[in-house]
Amino acid sequence: MMAAPRPTGAAPRAAAARVLDAVLHRGRSLKAELSTALPALPDARDRALAEAICFAALRGLARYDAALAAWLAKPLGRRDADLRALLIVGFAQLDPMRLPAHAAVAATVEAARALGRHHQAGLVNALLRRALRDGLPEGDARIAWPAWLRTRIEADWGEDADAVFVESAREPPLWLRVNPRQVTRDAYRARLAEAGIDAEIDDMLPDALRLPESIAVAALPGFADGAVSVQDAAAQRVADAFALTSGARVLDACAAPGGKTAHLLERDASLRMTALDVDARRLDRVRDTLARLQLGADAQLLAADAAAPDAWWDGAPFDAVLIDAPCSATGIVRRQPDVLLHRRESDLAALLALQARLLDALWPTLASGGVLVYTTCSVLAAENAAQVDAFLARTTDAHAEALPETFGRQAGAGRQRLPGERGHDGFFYARLRKR
Repeated sequence: MMAAPRPTGAAPRAAAARVLDAVLHRGRSLKAELSTALPALPDARDRALAEAICFAALRGLARYDAALAAWLAKPLGRRDADLRALLIVGFAQLDPMRLPAHAAVAATVEAARALGRHHQAGLVNALLRRALRDGLPEGDARIAWPAWLRTRIEADWGEDADAVFVESAREPPLWLRVNPRQVTRDAYRARLAEAGIDAEIDDMLPDALRLPESIAVAALPGFADGAVSVQDAAAQRVADAFALTSGARVLDACAAPGGKTAHLLERDASLRMTALDVDARRLDRVRDTLARLQLGADAQLLAADAAAPDAWWDGAPFDAVLIDAPCSATGIVRRQPDVLLHRRESDLAALLALQARLLDALWPTLASGGVLVYTTCSVLAAENAAQVDAFLARTTDAHAEALPETFGRQAGAGRQRLPGERGHDGFFYARLRKR
């Protein structure tokens, strides 16, 4: 007698559960785990599904844990870590991903067997069907944040803190940056329409298009040839903080993965660009980005510590310096949801010291009259307004130049964008001029 066909789709669910198990229970990086797990899935659709499930699962983790606490007679133990991960995978498919319910439940139950959880397959089936019948609890978006970090957000943003928590748990839109050296924004929008892809224009961002739903990069017309890049709106605003003259000497001090370096060169290919990063492997990504966009043939790429310019600086001053500083990443939790699992309070002290060191070390490399733009993808005042104010207090030849309201709300000498505002990531900007 022929065996009944097994439900399809178990492989990406099992892969997503293994990734989440490593991230949730062994402190692993989501990006690192995905880089290993996804290539093992031969079908591109399975790879896309597994990745989407992981992100949705981590964004909604507080809700899914609340469901498990309410519906299980006793909490799952350490030995059931992969089972917890799989149940979260199942919940994420039903809400917010809203995949076809029957197929999602059947494939997730089969994934339980693929993970060696034959005896718990019935439990997985029962809990997922309960989620379909009763709906998942709303949960509290604040719970996902470590207490120490939640307290800082609330202290910094008061009545706006809840919006930070809620928006950080939502799926972000996909923002594209059109390369004006190859195609106009309107022409590229027409190419998207021909491919059946809707895109919206934001008049505040001259190079940007917003896609309401994420799609695979490979589906973007002309991506491989450099016509377009994926970059959030908030990061695209960084180029607008400069007013560079043709042929200006520019330093991008923390350049990887290269989006901001590339954007400046897309605006003006005559810039004498130096792109610096402390990690040589990450600098390779800058090189690949510029090659794909057919830019920066004369750009200087250096693997070096920006905070130690004696080791790499030739003494010729820069007309402009960008410090997109290492930070807590609290403004991009919706894009890097495992930040909330891995960030420690001790990390913040180290980041604050590094940011101050970068400002102090790179200011002497800036020409008189030159501009330094300091940015982070953080919403913490200590890394942003307070960091810049402290620098200005100890640096007599530095003064802040006002940025327009389009960069966000006033925050000390700079501007702060909170997550979700105008669809942007959370970001801080400050423009400093050398007297």
